[in-house]
Amino acid sequence: MNRDAAGKAAVEAGWQAVRDDGRVRPELLEAAYAEPRLRQLFPWTGMGELHFSRCTEQRWTWDIPYIQPASGRTYWVSGPLRGETVGPAATAQDAIAMVVQYLPADCGPAFRAPPKN
Repeated sequence: MNRDAAGKAAVEAGWQAVRDDGRVRPELLEAAYAEPRLRQLFPWTGMGELHFSRCTEQRWTWDIPYIQPASGRTYWVSGPLRGETVGPAATAQDAIAMVVQYLPADCGPAFRAPPKN
């Protein structure tokens, strides 16, 4: 398996693990996975939040906004760092659009390694 294939396999395994975990609303996972720019990133969860990393191993990168569940079926987009806010989103699709809007310019497929920082 070449490096690109190994990275893609790790990302796909990450998406399956997040689905199996059950802490993130299914409609949010479906919307995130349907967005090609997010589907190439490594997903991870924490407290029902959906995070995206540019690397496939811990410590995850913290340069991409993340999505938190809010009351009802709404969402709150924060980040990329804790304490930073993007804003509320009425639907999963709105939340995904907000994350995509704030992706770093050079945000490509996740690399198979931990970050160097």
